[in-house]
Amino acid sequence: MSISYLYLALAIVCEVIATSFLKSAEGFTRLWPSLITATGYALAFFFLSLTLRTVPTGVAYAIWSGAGIVLVSAIAWFWQGQTLDAAALIGMGLIIAGVLVIQLFSSSTGH
Repeated sequence: MSISYLYLALAIVCEVIATSFLKSAEGFTRLWPSLITATGYALAFFFLSLTLRTVPTGVAYAIWSGAGIVLVSAIAWFWQGQTLDAAALIGMGLIIAGVLVIQLFSSSTGH
């Protein structure tokens, strides 16, 4: 795994943290959740920009957004009580499958 994919993983983690705190920021009216959200998004875009030095934009964004959707949904289910029906779970499974196909079989991933 190259350093670019480490940067991408860090971008994903920061974005997931930021998105997870967005609801509790209540329209940026609560200080600490707002600061966590803003800082998380700033770091996410910083690390994504480092990723894009060597990973094609489309590939990086597909992995970032796919992983983000699944992780944010899992956090919302686990900590915020969001319900996920069968269709949501199947859809997330397809997203994971898509990210795996890109990583394992695409020649455009830069590795």
